[in-house]
Amino acid sequence: GLFVDDDQTVVIADHENHRVMQWKNGGTTNGQVVAGDKGAGNGLNQLNGPTDVLIDKETDSLIICDADKERVVRWSHRSGTTQGEVLIDDIDCWGLAMDERRYLYVSDYMKGEVRRYRLGEKNGTLVAGGNGNGGGLNQLNVPEYLFVDRDHSVYV
Repeated sequence: GLFVDDDQTVVIADHENHRVMQWKNGGTTNGQVVAGDKGAGNGLNQLNGPTDVLIDKETDSLIICDADKERVVRWSHRSGTTQGEVLIDDIDCWGLAMDERRYLYVSDYMKGEVRRYRLGEKNGTLVAGGNGNGGGLNQLNVPEYLFVDRDHSVYV
């Protein structure tokens, strides 16, 4: 997954290299590691198969789906940051989005659902799916990336 902010800074979840890369607008073609890059692992200074990332401008931080560790983590976007903090654990996250009220939406591909979280909240509110993976009108089948528009409609 990738995210582009208002300044045209691009951040990409580099799944197989267990890191998040950043490219600034007008910068070089070489990216900069802004999270992870310590090999796959369980530590707060490591990522393990990140699949999506966004920039939270209000806290100047990255919010990352660390899929293979089944957690959502936040890393400060300031240079010199060497580890993150766990926001949500025990979740098979794949994609995430944030609305203008700073609600975090996260897809759980194993449960076939999307939940909305206030930052700091662990359980969240079900907004789509939640009836196991499948093809029914009340189900999602391995939901991955998502988008939330200004009207708070969720696209999976």
